[in-house]
Amino acid sequence: MWRGIEVTKNESDPKALAHVELSEELDDSILMPGGVTIDVEYSSLNYKDGIALTGRPGIVREPHLIAGIDLVGVVAASEDPRFIVGKRVLVNGCGLGETHHGGLAERARVPGDWVIPVPTGMSNHQAAAIGTAGFTAMLAVLAIERAGIFGDVLVTGATGGVGSIAIALLDHLGFRVTASTGQNTEHDYLRQLGATTIIDRAELSAEPRALMTQRWSGVIDAVGGTTLASAIAGTRYGGTVTACGNAQSSELHTSIMPLILRGVSLVGINSVFTPRPLREEAWDRLHRDLDLSLLAETTSTISLSDTIAAGADIVAGRIRGRTVVDVHR
Repeated sequence: MWRGIEVTKNESDPKALAHVELSEELDDSILMPGGVTIDVEYSSLNYKDGIALTGRPGIVREPHLIAGIDLVGVVAASEDPRFIVGKRVLVNGCGLGETHHGGLAERARVPGDWVIPVPTGMSNHQAAAIGTAGFTAMLAVLAIERAGIFGDVLVTGATGGVGSIAIALLDHLGFRVTASTGQNTEHDYLRQLGATTIIDRAELSAEPRALMTQRWSGVIDAVGGTTLASAIAGTRYGGTVTACGNAQSSELHTSIMPLILRGVSLVGINSVFTPRPLREEAWDRLHRDLDLSLLAETTSTISLSDTIAAGADIVAGRIRGRTVVDVHR
């Protein structure tokens, strides 16, 4: 028997909050098809997890599902020759916690193509601390690099998981980082990560003009809404804006002018269905370019039993950095 956090939707009322509970007596009979069975050690808390853990619609798409879009652990059984028993592995996205039982449990079974080996020299706890947030941040950094961007990059939602790791990566790679935050007490934290300039998120919250003063060459936005629209309007000629979240809003009301008069590119970042070669590249770069000692200073660890309450905290913006879930606590 093993434990997991289950989300059960109200099928008679799709708009009602789902029921979320920590179940203590699950067994392998409920696991979904897949060639690799994993003894999960850690998961992590992401904004999408917070939505699911508070019972809100939009993330969990099955009537009944184990939550958690990340997992890190050890192979317990395998029909896939790439993954022998005892190998340390991780899974991010791929439908975990959305259409397939997720990582907020002590056991999981997934298709082999979803599974990535934990990089040598990186602990399982560190891999979970990076999780989907860090993976998404790396995908955005790769998009900015491939566009030939250099110099100033704006990071919105800077104290969140994506923002924190994006700042650390960009600083290590030689970019100058402007961090946008509404957390006035976290400026020292952001400078420690590598931010050179900090602006209040209110600067980006007003409805922007079609074109605004050119301030940055690249953007990593995890907020959406008016913030993203303002970031686009303030991007320099030839710049690239990456969009990977909607914590503020999924709506985007903007002008085409930055795109056609300044040649600005808007690039969407989807970490769920990332092709395997790009997944492997991103994790290789995270291993090489992320200061794991700095990661430790931005990470907290909670128990599985504390995770449901923490889901409400991340949705409300009360959590900074990364939160690892020790599923055996």
